[in-house]
Amino acid sequence: MEWLALSPEEWVAVSLSLKVSIWATLVSLPIGIVVAHILARREFIGKSVLNGLVHLPLILPPVVTGYLLLLSFGRRGPVGSLLESCCGLVFSFRWTGAALACGVMAFPLMVRAIRLSIEAVDRKLEAAAGTLGANPVMVFMTVTLPLILPGIVAGAILAFAKAMGEFGATITFVSNIPGETQTLPSAIYTFTQVPGGELGAMRLTLVSIAIAMVALVASEILARRISRRIGA
Repeated sequence: MEWLALSPEEWVAVSLSLKVSIWATLVSLPIGIVVAHILARREFIGKSVLNGLVHLPLILPPVVTGYLLLLSFGRRGPVGSLLESCCGLVFSFRWTGAALACGVMAFPLMVRAIRLSIEAVDRKLEAAAGTLGANPVMVFMTVTLPLILPGIVAGAILAFAKAMGEFGATITFVSNIPGETQTLPSAIYTFTQVPGGELGAMRLTLVSIAIAMVALVASEILARRISRRIGA
């Protein structure tokens, strides 16, 4: 069973993937909740355009998304140069860029899950809270948010799992730098390109499967517990 033991370089790829995926999920979650609520509860000119932009990463090839991120958030890009000059935040060829790429690719799945949960909430409950004097923010915080917690959990786990497996956009935007931007998929790809790398690729593949299964099982358990508490 010694072949199952990960090397230090492989551990770095695993830890970096977890770090990137967690940050991508945490940063995009508040934005995803707001966007999902807007799409589910608001009617306005341009709603179809916003919905299309949110889901565009699912349609575009990941390499195209990564290239667009490089043009926008690279050091010479309009957003990237502005963030570097004012905040010292650099995305291109950094782990922060990997987190950004993973967050963008996972965002549609997160928004979709949360939006479906919001649409399933009875609007009469929200209207009742409004008639009692609650403003829209209080209605959302006290009525809508507790009811959509299972959807938020599901959306966050889906985003995390997608971020763990993202490859095309990440490698296009931040390349494949060991210890800095080499995530699990990039490391697996690297192993498949060198002679004798089959064992390393197999080890990391098994790790990826294990992490994905744990995330999915945890999502199911948390969603059920939250649903029971809401029902009680």
